[in-house]
Amino acid sequence: MRRLPTFFAATTIAAVAVLSVPAAAHASTIYPPSGSCTATPATAVPGGTTLFACDPATFSADEPVTITVTGENASDAVIGMIRTVSTASGDAVSTADGSLAGVRITFPTDARGTYNIAAFSSTSAGGTSAVSVTNPDGSLPVTGFDSATMTGLWIGGGLLLVAGAALGVVAVVRRRRDSL
Repeated sequence: MRRLPTFFAATTIAAVAVLSVPAAAHASTIYPPSGSCTATPATAVPGGTTLFACDPATFSADEPVTITVTGENASDAVIGMIRTVSTASGDAVSTADGSLAGVRITFPTDARGTYNIAAFSSTSAGGTSAVSVTNPDGSLPVTGFDSATMTGLWIGGGLLLVAGAALGVVAVVRRRRDSL
């Protein structure tokens, strides 16, 4: 009985310690200010460009900044003078007032849909902006599936169904033969 209060005290301390770790982790999260970065123009065509810039005090003075582009075929986007190979990210340096001077971003020639552009550093939250890529003729981009690329899947699925039916027929014939 004497150990019961000690057990409850130890359990309470352990529970408080476990529950306080996530709170401490979230305390250091940096959220980007709303509207601190812009992409001009906000609408582009495939193969077109936009100029991405961030306001003063978005970053610390003269700090390295990473810029990423996320969207369909974004790995083919060109950020500044760097053509990315595996990911659409590039590096820049903020100015003395903490702004990010305009960085030219060229979209791939097969771009479509919305592309999210983000700039961040190790000490600053940075900011984000989005660009919608439309067709050169002004029509809406295709955002669903392309039936031409689905042809192979339809043929493959049909062949699998035929193979399954053939295996079923073989099994039925074999059972009948074994039962005679």
